[in-house]
Amino acid sequence: MSKFKEYSNQFNTIRMERKNGILLVTFHQNGGPMEWNQETYVEYPRAFAEIGNDPENKCVIFTGTGNAFSGPHASANNLRPKKTPQGWYPEYWGGKRLIMNLLDIEVPTIAAVNGPALRHCEIPLLCDIVIGSKTAAFQDTAHFVNSMVPGDGMHIIFPLLLGLNRGKYFLMTGQRIEAQEALELGLIVEVHAKNKLLPRAWQLAEQFVKHPPLVTRFTKAILNHRVKELFHDTLGYGLAVEGMAVAQGWDSPHDIKL
Repeated sequence: MSKFKEYSNQFNTIRMERKNGILLVTFHQNGGPMEWNQETYVEYPRAFAEIGNDPENKCVIFTGTGNAFSGPHASANNLRPKKTPQGWYPEYWGGKRLIMNLLDIEVPTIAAVNGPALRHCEIPLLCDIVIGSKTAAFQDTAHFVNSMVPGDGMHIIFPLLLGLNRGKYFLMTGQRIEAQEALELGLIVEVHAKNKLLPRAWQLAEQFVKHPPLVTRFTKAILNHRVKELFHDTLGYGLAVEGMAVAQGWDSPHDIKL
């Protein structure tokens, strides 16, 4: 079992504080908005595993720093790696654990989306309750619109939440969904002024921790069982085919011979 005092200060890109069993997890980059990079890719799966292994955590709130939940907006300049299968394996290995360790947290999770989530927006959307500020937005800037396969879980979560055709449209056009539309589509369930967002998240968390621990944990388990099945069945496949496209590279001949 993990202990809060042992893991809470281990991460450079995550701040943690806990009160009455409610854990607040704040993503950041040097005290500013979180910018997705290799460090966050390594730290997040580890942090999610530690959080899930700590029985003293009764509810978890995830939020970002400043004006953004996650970024930066991806561009072709930083998304054109060519890797061998061996070079891609850490992405495959880490990508599975990023998602599955998050889903393995057996207490309620609340995402307080304080601003745009332009990279790995599946992280907040896989939480049990997703609320947003008026400036919240969701977009996949890192994959198909930048000639990468959206195989890291985006191919599962958006068709699941938006419906098959709308999910494909979102991923293949790079659509940006702002807070009000996200509310209407069901991606988020409440929109608040930014200064009221975290207080509302705490209010929800305090409501959840009043229930007996096993009731809370088993409710979480049955409500997420189907989601975990979907990711267990197809996340590895998605990461594998994403890696195949990366291994081809962008300077290779584009003609496909059958």
